[in-house]
This record gives sequence, C-alpha cells and structure tokens, in this order.
Amino acid sequence: MGHLITVATCNLNQWALDFEGNTKRIIESIHKAKDAGASLRVGPELEICGYGCLDHLLEQDLYLHSLQCLETILRDQSCYDILLDVGMPILHRNVRYNCRVICFNGKILLIRPKLYLAGDGNYREQRFFTPWLRPQYCEDYYLPRMLWKLQGSNKVRIGDAVISTPDTTIGCETCEELFTPDPPHNHMSLNGVEVITNSSGSHFTLRKLNTRMQLITEATRKNGGIYIYANQQGCDGDRLYYDGCAMIICNGKLLAQGSQFSLTDVEVVSATVDLEEVRAYRCAPSRGLQAVQAPVYERIETPFELSSEEGDLDMNLVPSLEIEPRYHSPEEEIALCTGSYLWDYLRRCGAAGYLVPLSGGIDSCATATIVFSMCRLVIEACKAGNKQVIADVKRLAKFGEGEIPNTAEELCNQLFHTIYMGMSKQSSKETRQRARDLAEAIGAYHINLDIDEIYHAQRNLIVNTLDFEPKFKVEGGTIAENLTLQNIQAENKRSRMVTAYEFAQILPTTRKRPGGGSLLVLGSANVGVQSDEVDMGMTYDELTTFGRLRKVDKLGPYGFQRLVHEWGPNRPRVGDDATPVYTPKQVAEKVKRFFHYYAINRHKMTTITPSLHCSPDDNRFDLRPFLYPPFFQSIGFKCIDQDLAKMESKQKGSTGEDTVD
Repeated sequence: MGHLITVATCNLNQWALDFEGNTKRIIESIHKAKDAGASLRVGPELEICGYGCLDHLLEQDLYLHSLQCLETILRDQSCYDILLDVGMPILHRNVRYNCRVICFNGKILLIRPKLYLAGDGNYREQRFFTPWLRPQYCEDYYLPRMLWKLQGSNKVRIGDAVISTPDTTIGCETCEELFTPDPPHNHMSLNGVEVITNSSGSHFTLRKLNTRMQLITEATRKNGGIYIYANQQGCDGDRLYYDGCAMIICNGKLLAQGSQFSLTDVEVVSATVDLEEVRAYRCAPSRGLQAVQAPVYERIETPFELSSEEGDLDMNLVPSLEIEPRYHSPEEEIALCTGSYLWDYLRRCGAAGYLVPLSGGIDSCATATIVFSMCRLVIEACKAGNKQVIADVKRLAKFGEGEIPNTAEELCNQLFHTIYMGMSKQSSKETRQRARDLAEAIGAYHINLDIDEIYHAQRNLIVNTLDFEPKFKVEGGTIAENLTLQNIQAENKRSRMVTAYEFAQILPTTRKRPGGGSLLVLGSANVGVQSDEVDMGMTYDELTTFGRLRKVDKLGPYGFQRLVHEWGPNRPRVGDDATPVYTPKQVAEKVKRFFHYYAINRHKMTTITPSLHCSPDDNRFDLRPFLYPPFFQSIGFKCIDQDLAKMESKQKGSTGEDTVD
C-alpha cells in the first residue's frame, strides 16, 4: 500500500453568474492539478455560480444552471482519474444548501452541505441557505433527471459524511466552519479522517490572512492531518475582494501557499505528503482516549486510491518541505488589493478606463496612486506571460494598436485620466502644480482647466434678474448675501462632479481612441438617465409584472418562461382583462431587454438616501451584484432561445403561423 499522496488546491477568479466562464476555470484548474500529479483537487466555495451571487441564490434558475455546469464537468473525461471537491448550491427537499460535491470519474460520491453558515460582517448566508443542523447524519438525495444516466442511479447520499479510499479517509469543511469554536475538523480527525478540505469564499480585510493561517496551523498542530484550503480570488461583481491564498498544511507545517493578490484567473498549488507522518503524529495516548469516544461518520467508499505503490518507488516523488508563510505589510495589502480589484472591475465592465478629478490634496492623490498600482500589477503580469491579462490589455489599451505597453506609466497614459478643475483666482498655484506633477509622475493623461464661467454664470443670475450684486461679508455684504455666495461656491462642487462626468464621456473620443468608449469616474457613482417606456420597449405595467416575478416569485431570466403562458393568446380572459398578448418570441425579447436594462442600471440602486419606506422590502435589501456578465451571452438566455425554437417549431407544425402579429 502506497503512502505518498499529492494533493492540489486553487485560487479561482470566479464571477457571479458567469456559469460557463466559471466552469471553464474549474476545468482548467483540474487539468493543472492533474499535470502536477495530484490525485485530489479542491476548489473554492460556491465556485460554479460564484460566491457573490447574493439574492440570486434565491432564484430557481441558479440551481438549474449550477447542475447543468456540474453535468458538464462530470461528462468531461479530461477531468477523470482525480478526486474532485466542487462547490455549488443544492436544492434538497425544497431547502437551499451551500454544498460540496465530491466526484470521481463522472459520478457523484457525496453531497456535503455546510453545517454552520457565515452571518456576520459582509456575510448573509442565512438569508440564502439553511444550515445542515444534523452532524454525522446522512440521507438520500434524489438526482435531477439530467444526471440519472451519468450516475447510473437516481440518488446519492447527502449529509455530513466522509470519503473512504483504500489508503486514507477524506472529510470536508467549508469556510466559516473553520472559524467556529467547535469546528468539524476536530470530530473528523478523532474519527480517523486524515485529509480535510476547506473550500472558502473568504474576502479580504487587513491582516485576515494571519488569522486564517493561525487557525489552520493550530488545527493540524493539535489534531494532526493534512489540511487543504481553497479560496476565491478577485472581484466577482460586488464590493468585496476575495484574496485567495490557497494553502496546504500538514501537522502544523505549511507546505504550499498560493498568492494573496494576483491577476491570474486560475492558480493551482500542490504538495506531496506522507500519510505515515500523519499516523505517527497522532500516536499520543490522550488522543486515542478521545478518539474511541468520538462520533462516528458514515463512510462513502470508493476504490480510488490517492497514493500508489508505484509512487512510493518513484525517486522523483518526495514529500514537500516546510516553507515560511508569506505575509504582506498593511501598506502592501491596501495597494495590491485595490489595484487588483480595479483591474477586475475594468476588464469586466467594458469601460475604456478611469478618470479621477485631482484637487492637489491627499485624498485624490491616494486614489490616483491606487490606479497606478493597478497598472504596475498589469505590466508585471504581462511580463510574466499571463495570457488572460495580455488579452485584456490588448482589448483595453487600444492606442497601442495591439502593442503591449512596456511600462506602468505607458499603460497608465492609456487607461487613466486626471483632471484639475480650479478657479483662476481662488485656486492656489501649489495645488494646481501638485496635481500636474502627480499626473506626470504616474503617466496619467492630465487635463488642467478653470471653471470660473460656471461660478460667474450662477452669480450673474442674481445680478441680471434682480438687479442686485451680492457681496461677501468681508466686503460689507449682509449675512444673506454672504450665504448666497457661499451656496454658489458650494454649487461648484456639484459642477465639478458634472464636469468630471462630461469629460469622462468625451475624452476617449477626443483622444481618438479606437472604438471610443467612456471612462469610469472614481470616487462617485456613474449614474445615467433613467429610460422611459419607449426606450425600454416595455410598459410600466409589464415592468410591474417583471418585478413580481423577480422579487416575489424569485425567478431568474429562464424562469420568466411562465410569461409565455400568462401572456399567450390561449390564456382564458374574463371581462376587461388588460393582460397583454404576445408570441413566445415577443416574450423572449422583452425578458431579455428587461434583464439587459437591469444589469446596466443596477449600480444606481446601490446608494439610497435615508428615507421612510412603507413597502415590505425596500431597495436597500435588494442584495445582488452591480457588475454583471453580459446577459445576452448567458446560459439563461441560451436556454430561452432553445425553448423558443422548440415552441415555434411545434407551433408551425400545428398552425403554420403565429396567432399574434
């Protein structure tokens, strides 16, 4: 019996609702794990749908599409001959669970739901999921029909169980469970589990890595065993940055550690461990006394072995050596986290770059420095040969006609714009010069202008309309005059904001950027003009129906297919029924338009002023991302198109034409 095993874990830059993109990254991580000789691959929490789906986790579509993507992975024979630990949501007996799905060679071995959910800080898992409050309990999960043939059965086990191979035993822990006072790994370790996986959706906060490292190190130092930690990395569509740092620890020793901040979409780390070291480490009599009283886990058996006798004879296969943990300073964490987040946001949102109004003060200086940090990270990734970053740079940095900028300053000049908006008399030469010097130092494209005309235009409204010239108090004016002029000066702040958006919209065009585009203004919200019924292509009554399906019935794009029946020509109508009548094609077009406009306007609802809300659920609790993958390329829209084609084919076969024009 072999005793040397190679295991792999990963950082994945997943995107909420990017089901197909997420699946590709999962499969790529599996390939990299196999290339490293690993027999076990562990991925992040909810990696199929993306951790930050928020209220989309209440929608039925999400669970369907997650299963479709799992089926894709299970059918892909390039993912065979390795044990897989995949994260996804599961609906079981009408209850939503945050689960790990353990698979091997196209079949599910176990579905392990999360026992203890995260509900503090930025986490709201209890809003979406129910914890599996029955430790060591398992029951049957009845598979959807799409998986019956592949599984060779209509059911698998779901619950708090472990995987038993001929050479070891594997247990699962999910994110928050590591942080609890009585974590599952304690009980699993006493029950003989030697390999414990932890799949996380853990976001960045200052020095949080230190806490993670201490908890995992202490867990394995106390219990012995191999602990494999996976995490998401990057901006997945919301306000959080997931800081990766996948790691493998054995008996309190760090053997492998991934990057904490990186622009790499798929990063896999692996380690080779001797199982006999775990067994020797657990030889203390006091541990044995507790082990014989430990709760018993159901074991799901598989003939697959993580080790092999051939591996023990391979002179090139050696146990991984202990390494020192890598920590960044707080200043580095801030620069790397914000720079990485800005790059993910920029490359995924479709804008042409960023714009920051520089005042010559420290706040706008810090924001500009963060953007330059992004540019430095991007150039480093390009020089390291990161294909995804190179492709994104070629798509965004269009002034270079396909050439990659050589320095961060060159990239900054293409993507980053700064603007100083002063007044010819009031603004000091020092602040104007500081803004110019900073832009020059980082390579930003800089605009220097005065907004005196805006101030004088507001002041002249009073002079010309009321035939009265207000004066400041120091000039002999009254309190009312002084306040009036102060309000006009305050208005300049709002004027600067409007001016910033004007220049953000037009600068790519005036610079003759191929394809034009617009810039994102940092430090504010990019709010456009609300479309009316004609622009949106739907009435407000129809929007009310969409809102009901979205909020009350918890449906995603594909679930809106019920409108084919509600708005269909064959629906029984009574009296003055004003329900619209549409063909399936017209319904599909309206549904797509609704979700398209929802995606591009979602950011407008992320900040709402304090007010009285008398409805049961106000907009502050519409917890969904504000950076979306293109809906027109989504799996939901593809399902709509497939069903539409079937409906039209069937309808043409029976009538030969549509019943409604």
